[in-house]
Amino acid sequence: MNIKCMMPALLLWIVCPAVAQEEPDVAKNEKSLFEQVTNIQKKQDCFHLYLNMNGSADANFQNGFNDGEFKMHELRIEMKGKVTDWLSYRYRQRINRSYDGTSSVDNMPSSIDWAGLGIQVNKQFSIFAGKQGAAYGGFETYINPIEGYEPTDMARNLTCFLSGVNFIYDFTPTQQLQLQVTDNRVVKSVTTQYGTGYTDSKLPLMYSLNWNARWANVFYTRYSASISSQARENTLKYFAFGNRLLTKKFDGYVDVKYSLEDADNKGIMTSILQPNATTNKVKNSEYLSLMALLKFRIMPEWNLVVQGMYETASLHKAYNEAEEGRYRTSLAYIGGIEYYPIKNSNLHFFLMYIGRKYNYTDRARQYGNTDYNTDRISIGYIYQLPMF
Repeated sequence: MNIKCMMPALLLWIVCPAVAQEEPDVAKNEKSLFEQVTNIQKKQDCFHLYLNMNGSADANFQNGFNDGEFKMHELRIEMKGKVTDWLSYRYRQRINRSYDGTSSVDNMPSSIDWAGLGIQVNKQFSIFAGKQGAAYGGFETYINPIEGYEPTDMARNLTCFLSGVNFIYDFTPTQQLQLQVTDNRVVKSVTTQYGTGYTDSKLPLMYSLNWNARWANVFYTRYSASISSQARENTLKYFAFGNRLLTKKFDGYVDVKYSLEDADNKGIMTSILQPNATTNKVKNSEYLSLMALLKFRIMPEWNLVVQGMYETASLHKAYNEAEEGRYRTSLAYIGGIEYYPIKNSNLHFFLMYIGRKYNYTDRARQYGNTDYNTDRISIGYIYQLPMF
């Protein structure tokens, strides 16, 4: 075994536990900076180093122009590779996120997305253990985070990286099943997560069953069902269904996400019913999210991008004096262009308009909520820079 290839994996094993199924590399076929500077072709797969970036200049509007700013929305360092034919590793950390890990249930800072080892048992069966991407369905939470221009409310408030283990079985070359068991939250204390009215369960875990498939090499599906013991006598059920069409000219997907929560995990209903309090999360929340995105290659270097979102926040049962029913509907409408200046590179510049509209029902207005719109114009770049 190559000792040089072993070192990154051994370091990760000492520092923190392992990883799960991963989204595809954006820069898979691009030469690294090391290869370009040294003019030496890299012939090993044991160490890859990336810098993931999404930065822009933003003009923000709400009832007129609010402010303008330069902002690095995403900045993540990533290492990954194969130690042997059966052992791999991955580590990714958000640089522009807090590093405090003392209050986390897994003893790792929330800035870490991935950290761990994968084991390929045979051609069909593999295991990934440690901090990893949750095995949710849909494509919004599957693609590299730098690729998104505006998250849905559901994704923005969804914990996507958790510690645990994932069992992955490819029962055909185009069909895959995953069974994942992870912590059900990042913060250590259930009181911090949900408030004083909740008691932690003995096994605060989340279980996810995920089915991924490819059809005729152009249509892809990612479906999942998850159940979590949030606290004693409080359960979360989460379902996600993603459908993607990928051709030379089109890349588009539609995600449907639905969450039924005894304790308000997303926090949206809590903010509606308790706009001036942050103590205890409300009960019986229900969320629905529909999101569609289309990228159309109008020229070899240019993409036209169109995206829309429709989301609702409701109570599926009455809570205290709050009646059952819908409280908020949110809409998003996004459009713009992407420009790829370098052949065989994932670097792209973009110009995007992002509009959002939040409408509250009469039952929500009783708690002081009013309708509002936000608009943003962003010009920036996205790049998964292969450094080695």
